[in-house]
Amino acid sequence: MKKIAILFFFGVLTAATAWAQVDRSKLPDSGPAPEINIGDAEVFTLENGLKVILVQNDKLPRVSFSLILDRDPLLEGDKAGLTGFVGEMMTSGTTNRTKDQIDEEVDFIGASLSASSTSMFGSSLKKHQDKLLELMTDVLYNPSFPEEELERLRKQTLTGLATSKDNPNAISSRLAAALVYGKDHPYGEVETEETIKNITVADVKNYYETFFKPNIAYLAIVGDMQLDEAKAISEKYFANWQPGDVPTFDYEKPEKTDMTMVGLVDRSSSVQTVINVTQPIELNIGDEDYIPSRLLNQILGGGSSSRLFMNLREDKGYTYGAYSSISSDKLIGRFSANASVRTEVTDSAVVEFLHEINKIVDEGVTEEELQKAKANLSGSFGRSLESPSTIANFALNIERYDLPKDYYKNYLQTLNGLSVDEINATAKNLINPDKVYITAVGNGDEIKEKLAQFGEVKVFDNMGFPAKELTADADMTAEKVVANFLQAIGGKEKAQAIKTASMTMNAEIMGTPLALDMVFDASGRYSQKTSVGGNVMQSSVINKDSGSVSVQGQSMQLSGQQLEDAKINAYLIPEAWVEELGYSLELEGLKDVDGTPAYKVIISAPSGAKLVNYYDQNTGLRIKNENAASGDTFYSDYQEKNGVLLPMTWTIKSAMLPVPMEAKVTNLNINVELTDEDFQ
Repeated sequence: MKKIAILFFFGVLTAATAWAQVDRSKLPDSGPAPEINIGDAEVFTLENGLKVILVQNDKLPRVSFSLILDRDPLLEGDKAGLTGFVGEMMTSGTTNRTKDQIDEEVDFIGASLSASSTSMFGSSLKKHQDKLLELMTDVLYNPSFPEEELERLRKQTLTGLATSKDNPNAISSRLAAALVYGKDHPYGEVETEETIKNITVADVKNYYETFFKPNIAYLAIVGDMQLDEAKAISEKYFANWQPGDVPTFDYEKPEKTDMTMVGLVDRSSSVQTVINVTQPIELNIGDEDYIPSRLLNQILGGGSSSRLFMNLREDKGYTYGAYSSISSDKLIGRFSANASVRTEVTDSAVVEFLHEINKIVDEGVTEEELQKAKANLSGSFGRSLESPSTIANFALNIERYDLPKDYYKNYLQTLNGLSVDEINATAKNLINPDKVYITAVGNGDEIKEKLAQFGEVKVFDNMGFPAKELTADADMTAEKVVANFLQAIGGKEKAQAIKTASMTMNAEIMGTPLALDMVFDASGRYSQKTSVGGNVMQSSVINKDSGSVSVQGQSMQLSGQQLEDAKINAYLIPEAWVEELGYSLELEGLKDVDGTPAYKVIISAPSGAKLVNYYDQNTGLRIKNENAASGDTFYSDYQEKNGVLLPMTWTIKSAMLPVPMEAKVTNLNINVELTDEDFQ
């Protein structure tokens, strides 16, 4: 016991002495950069021009094959979206195997096999490499491009495109690309329904026959393999691949804007604004500024301790996160800083973005920030080396970009040797704070005037094209819009003659059929049930002064504003009862609803509950209801029922749904007799 006490005493004394000797007021000096042991790549070229790169790695009995096509970017024009189909089409069957057979054989050996328009990747255990290469080259040489697979991909792509049209982040990405690169540049063009529908199997085949050539390809092999074996299997599986002429393309290089410009997409249902501050930069892997730019970005907006994050989230509370990126590219790179912020602080957030960008260019970084950034990037670089694909990419980059053979071996030494002055010089070389594009996707009525302080505001649609110039009728009022709607559907008198209605709608979500049953009563009662396979999953009931919502048997009573919001949404044709219910109307101008000019009208109840509807300028019909909580509903396919035109198709877009839901009316009964049981 005495011995333990003595040891304890000396332990405390030693610790106290050590504490006294360490100056905790400054960061400890960085140690030497760890040595990176990346195997030397061995390179050889087949007679057909295929350059093969071997990186030996015997840590695991696995091998991977990465095939890369080094072609110029393509401007796809009226076939935009084509390259997104190529890889899936190639792996959807060959002249020797169906898609199911390929998948089964890949799964049987525990391998992976994938393809894109510029690559193919396969990985397996070492003992299965011949089987993997047999499958890989069958896909490479003998794709059958089945027509039914193209139609499946087309449908899938169109569904995703429809979803992205209402996704503020996707809209922001398209707008930023359009401004930075231009629509006539491969990086700025967008897929549309029309371009996707233009793509044929012949187009996919033509792309494959034009660009899948060995003389523009690299094959990176990573795994437990010696050079002799690599040469032997490369000859066996790839020597018969026929070379050919591959077209090259030149594009005008995007330049920085002459002065700061603001691009706005009006998304009036948004309660947040997606902001992006961006500009093109000239930066390629291997450039003098490339590695310094990694550190610069880490300090500005690379994580939760960066300047942007600490300012906009931790200090101001404008957002959940603010970040930046500095990308490199053979054609043209890009600087970007972005965040989603509350609508009311949009202009304040832009001020802070510009402040931090100006500050890092004008005043530079500190030694403390630089040391933290080095530690962070050194750690992530080391962890990345655990992946064979990282090693393959390093080897490919060395060959494709003509980098020094020891570029990645010396990466950490280079990174850790950079000084504050070098990082500051890179900031000035790459970023010009006075020539940025500021993009904003949000409620235009709330933010447009506020954004004008930063530069000329130009309005775009959700696909990044300049918004159509809309001209509203000079004498139009909210009352006239609603009157025109009632006249268009058959008249107010006929609309009010619909006292009750029961409706069944059928829809499908990700292959799962749904049934929606709704009952409307003009006296203010409403019920709705959503069923899957005959089982009621969700229901809601409004009984004038009470309401409830039930989800899978769990019921909740509605009260206060929840009940009032539900009540104003409970009418089949609420416009017919505006005067009787004491509703007020407000016109918020003419808006673009997916290419259709439409008047936006806010219908407000005395309780403060609101309906936000859009009415086609030409037909007068209601084409959209906007609801920040439940999503947007689009109305189409109007048909006459009891003398009144009613929409037979409702398309619902909501953050709660993975894809837009198209619901079609399959049964509609007007003025049916209702009982209390219908509202329970």
